[in-house]
Amino acid sequence: MSKIKDKSLAKNGQLGYKWAHAHMQILTNSIKRLEKSKPLKGITLAFCLQITKETAVLLVGAKKLGAHVVACGGNPLTTQDDIAAFLDSQGIQIYAWSGQTKPEYEWCHAQVLSHKPQIITDDGGDLNTRAHFDKKFKHLKVFGATEETTTGINRYRAMQKKGLLRYPIIAVNNAKTKMMFDNKYGTGQSTIDGYLHAMNLLFASKRTVVCGYGWVGRGVAQKCAGMGSKVIVTEVDPIKALEAHMDGFEVLTMNEAAKTGDVFITCTGMTQVITKKHLLAMKNGAIVGNVGHFDVEIDTKSLLIHSREVRPNLDECILKNGKNIYLVSKGRVANLIASEGHPPEVMALSFSNQLHSILYILRNHKKMKPQIYDVPKEIDNQVALDALDSMNVKIDRLTKRQISYRQSW
Repeated sequence: MSKIKDKSLAKNGQLGYKWAHAHMQILTNSIKRLEKSKPLKGITLAFCLQITKETAVLLVGAKKLGAHVVACGGNPLTTQDDIAAFLDSQGIQIYAWSGQTKPEYEWCHAQVLSHKPQIITDDGGDLNTRAHFDKKFKHLKVFGATEETTTGINRYRAMQKKGLLRYPIIAVNNAKTKMMFDNKYGTGQSTIDGYLHAMNLLFASKRTVVCGYGWVGRGVAQKCAGMGSKVIVTEVDPIKALEAHMDGFEVLTMNEAAKTGDVFITCTGMTQVITKKHLLAMKNGAIVGNVGHFDVEIDTKSLLIHSREVRPNLDECILKNGKNIYLVSKGRVANLIASEGHPPEVMALSFSNQLHSILYILRNHKKMKPQIYDVPKEIDNQVALDALDSMNVKIDRLTKRQISYRQSW
């Protein structure tokens, strides 16, 4: 039995699903091609993802391909309850609702794993980590898993280094058609949307500090600059810092940026990016938030000691020095809590990689080792071709003579 907030929301959820479905042709075309053959028949798939209208297209699609689908949310606060209700109405076992406590969030993971999935699709690594280290689930025979985020992959790398991985995991996040588009364009746009919903202030003229210049940081910095912000980037990687400088952004240390920024957006996946020391150095009225996966980038404990919600997803926090600092979405993923997350067009790229990687594991798991794999290049390229086709964009192809020339010395 599913556990959701309100089954009566299913009709609203269906409308959201239909909207996303109409704008995710890359994914829906693949599902349509495979539907007759039912390649996932008899397979239990577990999904630990953000429960959004875009995710619904992937989950319903997996069910159409024959899978028994069971799902939970990838974050305690991001589930869209109408989408959860719609998924439940489609016969998908779902354990997710908005505003979960930590014990409730962990209970949902346990319920999903109790269905004995053969393949797991994760967003951040919580479900796969539970499958590895909770003694109740050590008997599970998992063929393999896929991972949507940099954060999750970093966790698995640490596990692999210590010889703890029990099954292969495909790093979908590292596919070019995921990382370069979902992380950059998707997070860039949805971050702006989330911050605008939370604060309803101008980006133009403000000094916006973007912490981290990976694909997410690049996208956020680009979109903030497009809104008229004076963008400052902080980095620990010298090559990324150099790239940010060459892209025209001011690069400062966090200590210096804290003194001058008006808006702060952490995009690193690392802990203690904005510390108590940095918060105390900020201007009165500064706004801070995070779009990394976990709420560890900002010292929210210091902020939330004396706080009150002054707008939806915006807390006014009074520091011991008397300054007011404003926190977006309690330091959790602002683009998913204060906003709806990524647009369907970019999620179609990510979820096409997910679907094809699931099918790849099903065909090849017997010869795959318990380690992290990249998405096969042929899948990445096919997703790009499908995307171009859906946008009615044509490209050239190498001639036989050009291929021969490239292969000669």
